[in-house]
Amino acid sequence: MSVVFETSLGNFEVELFEKEAPISAKNFQEYVDEGYFDGLIFHRVMPGFMIQGGGFEPGMKQKKTKAPIKNEANNGLKNKRGTLAMARTNVVDSATSQFFVNLVDNGFLDHTGPSNYGYAVFGKVTSGMDVIDKIAEVATGRRGHHDDVPKTDVVITRASRKQ
Repeated sequence: MSVVFETSLGNFEVELFEKEAPISAKNFQEYVDEGYFDGLIFHRVMPGFMIQGGGFEPGMKQKKTKAPIKNEANNGLKNKRGTLAMARTNVVDSATSQFFVNLVDNGFLDHTGPSNYGYAVFGKVTSGMDVIDKIAEVATGRRGHHDDVPKTDVVITRASRKQ
């Protein structure tokens, strides 16, 4: 399944890996179908690393999520440039709605065993990587307790299944 993201800096499309990451892909699809991502921002932008979104409204207001899902980082997929992975806390099975797009190959985020469980890759950007790179170039700063926040909001105006 593919998802189209319309953002304030342009559109990009992602393909979800439903076979390799069924729990993460289904969870993400449900958030897309509910319109959950519409109006949210990319709240963490780190050039040479990743961009993260899916959890905050403009003004860094955190949006309520559903229950966390099981971490599928042991699915054999790697955190390579252009892949989507589930963001989480230090708790292995804590991912909800937040996701990130890898800007470079981030092998240190891959599952290597129980002591380094990793971050579950569940999709990849299939078009619009130039938009991802444009988002990565925005000026960032500190907002409240958060670092690497774009000074001008990068808004997901709409996320929808590709027809």
